[in-house]
Amino acid sequence: MDDKSALLDQLRIDRSNEPEDSGRGGKKWWIAAVLLLVGAGVAWFLFGKPEGLPVTVATAKAAASNGSAGGSSLLDAAGYVVARRAATVSAKITGLVTEVLIEEGSRVDANQIVARLDDTNIRASLEQARAQLESSRASATQVKVNVANAERDVSRRKGLVEQKFISVAELDTAQTTLDGLRASYNVAERNVAVAARAVDVAQRSFDDTTVRAPFAGVITVKAAQVGEIVSPLSAGGGFTRTGIGTVVDMDSLEVEVDVNENFINRVTSGQPAVIKLNAYPDWSIPAEVIAVIPTADRTKATVKVRVAFKEKDARVLPEMGARVSFLGAAPKAGSPEPAGVIVPSTAVLGSGQPNGTTGAVFLIRGKTVERRAVKLGAKSGSEQTVIAGLNAGDRIAIGDLAKLKDGDVVRITTADAKP
Repeated sequence: MDDKSALLDQLRIDRSNEPEDSGRGGKKWWIAAVLLLVGAGVAWFLFGKPEGLPVTVATAKAAASNGSAGGSSLLDAAGYVVARRAATVSAKITGLVTEVLIEEGSRVDANQIVARLDDTNIRASLEQARAQLESSRASATQVKVNVANAERDVSRRKGLVEQKFISVAELDTAQTTLDGLRASYNVAERNVAVAARAVDVAQRSFDDTTVRAPFAGVITVKAAQVGEIVSPLSAGGGFTRTGIGTVVDMDSLEVEVDVNENFINRVTSGQPAVIKLNAYPDWSIPAEVIAVIPTADRTKATVKVRVAFKEKDARVLPEMGARVSFLGAAPKAGSPEPAGVIVPSTAVLGSGQPNGTTGAVFLIRGKTVERRAVKLGAKSGSEQTVIAGLNAGDRIAIGDLAKLKDGDVVRITTADAKP
């Protein structure tokens, strides 16, 4: 029995030296890993990226300034293209439209017919006036014949009086008849003149049924249709129109801008400028200040300025949005022009007016960036002139520059943008 007990004791497994439950230990390691990741996230949020991790940026290249504007921009202002010569073409009388000869976009010459009104009644009045004129002329001719006959009668009677065949009284009677006929002839001539004026009035009314363009231009609005009533005295509404259409003289287009009254001293009549239309932002149009309107708008604290296009182009249309850069004096002949490049305004820290402000850019140096101080010139819309510190062709970072610092590693995500 003792031998069997000893043999069983030898076969029993000793578990006194085994480690604790492995499942509980694995759970502790998993919790530690989660805490480590959370700590890393908090550290990233508080202290930024770890050194050496690249920053994603977009880039642009500095472009050489072409100097075509003739000087640096002193001030920028926004406005609209307006036509100094535009008119709503209307009839001078109230009438029914029987014909419309224009469409939007069509060109018209001065005095060209654009519409016709119903002329039935006015034509009848004109014919009546003409008939009255003919009747007056016939009456005047009849009286004139009687006057001539009376003059011959008086002449004969004078001879008879001299020969003592008739009395002087008979001669006086004939002379009185002649004077009366002459007076009647004067009245008849006046009646002819009145009838002629009546014909002229009726003719003018008849001519008013034909509506003509006051000057050459382009039709921008067609307001009336055949069958509608037009009236220059109507306030509009219903089937009554106040005009036939609107004609605009495209040669009279200019830009009107509102300049803050604090900077109006930078604008003078005859000053060179550059116009950029919102529809064509890459098109710089030479311009010149026509006039500074001598009054201010108290509600907006602005002064209106008129700017003329130096070049005419069919792409310029009324009511287009425009931005005007008022330029300073161009460099004198023989004087060195200041070196400068054009970059996007989003590539510069500290961009703005006035000229000479110091800013900073981040140059792309392989896979890193170099912070460089630059001297800034004029800012025009989305473009910034850099007078010193950059060369044409230099590659720079654009966008949110606050996340960059000198020496950061970067990763380029887009092609170079054009300034």
